[in-house]
Parts: sequence; C-alpha cells; structure tokens
Amino acid sequence: MTSRRLPWAAPANALSRAREGRRYVDLTESNPTRVGLRYDEAAILAALSSPALLAYDPHPLGLRAAREAVAAYYAAKGAAVDPERIVLTASTSEAYSFVFKLLCDAGDQVLVPEPSYPLFGWLTSLECVEAVPYETRFDGEWHVAGLPAAPRARAVLAVSPGNPTGAFLKRDELEAMRACGLPLIVDEVFADFPAGADVRRVETVAGREDCFALSGLSKVCGLPQVKLGWMVAPERFVPKLEMIADAYLSVSAPAQHGAAALLAARHGFQRQLAARIAANRAALVRARSASAPWDVLPSEGGWSAVLSVPRGRGEEEWALALLDAGVLVHPGYFFDFPSAGFLVVSLILPEAPFEAAASALAAVLNA
Repeated sequence: MTSRRLPWAAPANALSRAREGRRYVDLTESNPTRVGLRYDEAAILAALSSPALLAYDPHPLGLRAAREAVAAYYAAKGAAVDPERIVLTASTSEAYSFVFKLLCDAGDQVLVPEPSYPLFGWLTSLECVEAVPYETRFDGEWHVAGLPAAPRARAVLAVSPGNPTGAFLKRDELEAMRACGLPLIVDEVFADFPAGADVRRVETVAGREDCFALSGLSKVCGLPQVKLGWMVAPERFVPKLEMIADAYLSVSAPAQHGAAALLAARHGFQRQLAARIAANRAALVRARSASAPWDVLPSEGGWSAVLSVPRGRGEEEWALALLDAGVLVHPGYFFDFPSAGFLVVSLILPEAPFEAAASALAAVLNA
C-alpha cells in the first residue's frame, strides 16, 4: 500500500507517447545547461572546490557567508535584507515544502495562480495540502482576476514573472493580496529576466514582513545542478523555519561555500540568455504573417512565449501536428490555462534552430 498523496499510476498522455523515438526541435526545453550557453567553467569549478568544504560545519539556516552572498544579491536590486532572515535550501521546490510545513496542517489550502507551472499541484499534494486556483486573465496583459473564498486557506502563492505568462506582480495586485490577511509566497526565480521596465512592477517582495521571497541559482545563474535555493522569510517565522531546516540539513557544502563567487559571476550568463530570449521572441513574431490565425501574446519577462491558436483543433491536436512537422511544444492545458487555444514554447534554444522551428510552427498553424 502507498499513500494517496499523488496519482502514482497516471498514464502518459498522447503527446508523450508520440514523441518516443522521434527527432524534433524541442521547444519545451527549460534546462539552461543543454542549450549551448557559454559558462565560465574555470570560475565555476574553482567556486565549488574550496578547501573549507572538507570540514562539516552545519547550520540549519545555511552558512553565514552564503546567506550574506544572497543578501548582497538583493542589495544589488535595492532591497535591504538581513542575512538572518534568509533560509538556504537545496532548491526552490524544497523552499516551498518548508513553507507549507510551516504554515499548513493536512487538509489546509494554498491559493495558487492559474495558469501557472503544474509543479504546485504536486508540491502541495506531497504536503497533504489542497491547491485552490485563482484566475489570471489576459486583456492585452495578464492580471490577477481576484482571490476565491477558501475557508481553510493559509497562504497565497504568486509567481513573478509568471511561468509561462511572463507577467510580473504589480503593486496594486500585491496590495490586494496582502489585504486578505494571509502570508504571501512569491516565486521570483525568473525576476532577473524582464523584457523591459515597468513602474507598476514589484521588483521583489524580499524584506516585507508578510511575504516569503523564493529564488535560487537554478535560474539566477543557470546552474540547476548546483542545487542551491533560498527564501527570505518574515522575521517572526525564522525560528520555526530553523527547526524545519535542522531536520534536513540538505544544502551541500560545495554549493554554500561557492555561493558568493557563483552569484558574483551571474551577469555574464544573464546577459547572454537575455539576448537569446529577445532574439528568439523576435524570430517568433517575424514568423507570423499579419493575417495569420494565431498570435504571440505579449510578455513582460521569463523564458517562455505563449501562443494563441485557432480552437478548431484541440491543443493536443495542434501539438501532435507540430510534432509531425518536427517541433515539440507544450499544449496550454499543461499549465492549466482557463480555456483552450494556447501553446507554450521555450525561448532559450540557440537562435538558428529556434528560427527554423518557428518557421515550421508558423506553416502548421497557418494551415
């Protein structure tokens, strides 16, 4: 017997089955280490080879020097963050699990955005917590449409910018969420990749007394394999988070000792990837003719593009037709869009194969 936390026997969908054994340009790729980006290999290896890691000196919140490096990262954004409010984790996913353990009992609820990355359903289920969706709507840009009544809600989760919508949290949305009186958990992993400036935008919630700010090296430095995430927590919750973290002590010594050097070197990676994202979005827009029955929705940031497509075919039908043309995309239902007619593509592939894939994509959607 196993628990009922997850649908252990969930079958593969038609798209997953159809892709087996086929060659295609993968426009679902989200792993920055697999898309030909240049890394300063010598600097990374040096950062992860400190002699200090030979000694085991655990701290539940993480080594002070690593937390100070994260605080310096926020200082560069204009946010003053006390290192004593930073909790290091092995990933952002683990940071979520810590916050859910902190705030929720079994059967409690967390409000989560829709559309958004499907991981939240799994993470909440693993903690025996119910994810209650709240809608974001598109009217030229994405907006939070309001929060539902949820009597057992213990927190509100937001993603800024959204994955895959690219919508940053706006100041008025933040205030509306704070007015509900629940702690706010904000995933800011893509926040260093804006498409432009916007005075309405919340740059970070780090340091606010009713907010948890989550991020990590996976997106900030393009180093998911290093396994270092963090949260900036309200001061009153830090002692209890320290108890949770002390039960796991999951962050590796190399990641902690290398944090300062890895974060200091993030700018080269970010400039390189930001230029690629901009070039690929432009290629996608160029591939669409003025009379095309599909469109590229505006985005404020992040690594993805959302396409609106004709509803004469279902999203999975479109994805299968594109796979026949040698292009793999995500159907919108993967991200729980509130209605049909969306596809999602990653913008981080090298420009040449992406442009070729965009042309093939346009030919299929135009037909």
